[in-house]
Amino acid sequence: MRVSLFITCYNDTLFPETGRAVVHLLERLGVELGFNPAQTCCGQMHANTGFRGEAFSQAKRFVRLYRDSEAVVVPSSSCVAMVRDQYPGLFAELGTAEQGKELAALLPRVYELSEFLIDRLGVEDVGAYFPHRVTYHASCHGLRSLHLGDRPWRLLGKVRGLELVPLANLDRCCGFGGTFSVKNGEVSSAMLAAKLQDIVATGAEYCTGVDNSCLMHLGGAMHRQYAGMKTIHIAQILASTETSPAEVTA
Repeated sequence: MRVSLFITCYNDTLFPETGRAVVHLLERLGVELGFNPAQTCCGQMHANTGFRGEAFSQAKRFVRLYRDSEAVVVPSSSCVAMVRDQYPGLFAELGTAEQGKELAALLPRVYELSEFLIDRLGVEDVGAYFPHRVTYHASCHGLRSLHLGDRPWRLLGKVRGLELVPLANLDRCCGFGGTFSVKNGEVSSAMLAAKLQDIVATGAEYCTGVDNSCLMHLGGAMHRQYAGMKTIHIAQILASTETSPAEVTA
């Protein structure tokens, strides 16, 4: 199977180790990966702040780049939610009927990473080894838009050496929400404090998730408050083995 990797601008700019982990993981599972250097942003930040035309420009690029792909894997539920939830409206508003058909044909082939592993490849045990105490934060897009359910838990549960600790109030937002955290800083900070309290209470060494945007928000607070805990994208855990441990930034 040949798969296209949409790395997301967030990962490309701030968390390149996540992209490398996705490549290591999928190639270890026998997936042939392709990376199109012409990819840019999914357009979510434009759409969420009212720049519909600019968002549509990014949406058209995404469809043009991946319309012939057998599958597109995205290590971000936020970006996949943008494609599934907002692209149809953008195309209906600003596109042509033909463009709409191309989007509709592509949508079933766009996967968040845990969806791809379980639903498309049919694997839960990816051969990972990560001997640490870990808790999982369910991001809003993964929980409410993509309905990932227990997929990330099932994958983490098969990682050798990993102790998975339940997180209280799993359905609560961390308060990031992209520009929400900028426009509503005080509310965002209060939500972050409540979420961090639950995370620290687990006693975990790492907090993982499927979105580096949430993990960056949480990780910043952990760093400022000396919580003695780090964040790590689920792809880095799943890519980790005894001979090739996870690449973790300080």
